[in-house]
Amino acid sequence: MNYAAPINPDRASAEPLQVYAKFETELQVRPDDIDMYQHVHSSRYMDYVLAARFDQMERCYKMPMADFQKQGYGWFIATAQMNFKRPLGLGDRFIVRTWIEKFTLIGVKVQFQIIRILEDKLSCDGWFDYVMVSMETSRAVRLPADIRAKYEI
Repeated sequence: MNYAAPINPDRASAEPLQVYAKFETELQVRPDDIDMYQHVHSSRYMDYVLAARFDQMERCYKMPMADFQKQGYGWFIATAQMNFKRPLGLGDRFIVRTWIEKFTLIGVKVQFQIIRILEDKLSCDGWFDYVMVSMETSRAVRLPADIRAKYEI
């Protein structure tokens, strides 16, 4: 038998769910993205997300990667999850939509969707855990408050 404990509204989490802005970058499949099966190779989807994040860091968050490097910081991917739904093919135009799901002491979890424009269909989705590192030591560092504030939109 399964017993469920009654929900006590007085003990519900007081932590509100934070919702961060979603941003989009439009890209197109190039000939060198295609594999021997005549669709985009799985590794290129990671490149698409990274290209979109670089664009969005500068255009949307107003803090490009060069600004991190000037401060002695970089971003490493700690974990990635990619769910492939439908293939992209040569010449397909698509949107890479990304948003921060949550902040940690040392980084961010970024969700993404890759949507083929012609059919408005999801091609791939998933998430990346990025860790901020010191470029001098290549070790994780706490996310500075001023940087977090820029990205909390």
